[in-house]
Amino acid sequence: MACPFDENPVDLGAQLVRRALRRERIFRDRCNPFELSEQSLYERYRFSGEGLQYICQLLEPYISNVTHRNHALTVPQTVCIALRFFCQGTFMYSVGDAENLGKNTVCRAIHKVAGALTELVDAFVVFPGHLPTQCIKEGFYDIAGFPRVLGAIDCTHIPISAHLGENEADFVNRNITHYSLSPMLLQMTCDHQMTVTSLVAKWPGSVHDSRIFRESLLCQKLEQGQFSGVLLGDRGYACLPYLLTPYPDPGAGPQMRFNVAHAKTRVRIEMTFGVIKARFSCLRGLRVATDRACRIISACVVLHNIATMRKERTPPSDPPPPDVVDPIPVDFPSGRAVREAITENFFS
Repeated sequence: MACPFDENPVDLGAQLVRRALRRERIFRDRCNPFELSEQSLYERYRFSGEGLQYICQLLEPYISNVTHRNHALTVPQTVCIALRFFCQGTFMYSVGDAENLGKNTVCRAIHKVAGALTELVDAFVVFPGHLPTQCIKEGFYDIAGFPRVLGAIDCTHIPISAHLGENEADFVNRNITHYSLSPMLLQMTCDHQMTVTSLVAKWPGSVHDSRIFRESLLCQKLEQGQFSGVLLGDRGYACLPYLLTPYPDPGAGPQMRFNVAHAKTRVRIEMTFGVIKARFSCLRGLRVATDRACRIISACVVLHNIATMRKERTPPSDPPPPDVVDPIPVDFPSGRAVREAITENFFS
């Protein structure tokens, strides 16, 4: 009821009603992630406190907010929200409930961090690696006596369950029975320390491994002779002078020893896939559009390299089962010649 002695009772009544119906803004409590113990930090974010601080300093120019009004997220909070999503692979609602945030805020934080990490791919994913080339070759040689190896190469499937529209058939892999999951292909090379040295994350699951490599920038550089050494791949690739595959029907003796050493050395890439998917469970099944999936995959690879270089704790993992691939029926004569020369000189 408005006061009868007020000069403008209508305006005062409207103000009273407006105040009564106005919803009070509630700012939720957001704890400082660095106050947690090292074990808690690792369980939630897969990084130690020092590792988290390094990532925050690295990404601060890309993700810091220009204002602190309305309790805007700080850089550590933004990083930890994204890392929790990458590590747990759960729904954004679950991440928001754990961090006391709304789904939209979580979504913006995830894609802001993923975009920033994607900008740093060229700095952290370098072929043949951050170590000297000779050191990489010696590291691979110490595994099984295979010479001149610059890296191991393979592809793995990243399932995505988002609506794909007209292009859905391109993402269906003929080797996966659960067609409700439409995978993307991730091609990587790694060194002997399981550091990722090259990355291609843009092809749908129906594309053959050999085509992904053939159209990659890495293949062009190897063809031009920019690197001295070879990659090791499975029968999903053609045998080339710079990419050696095992003998399809090895004979007893040197050829069999070649295949055994090839398999022992190439297992590094399978182990790398296993560690990445154990560290970042979101790669076992993404629920985002394909363009955002590419950025998240690249971001997880960059984070894996940061963790590897900083000697962060490695999560327990099993190598994922090898993807069933259609073998290339005919190898290139030049590739067979290199394979025969290595077999004769090192495995006879």
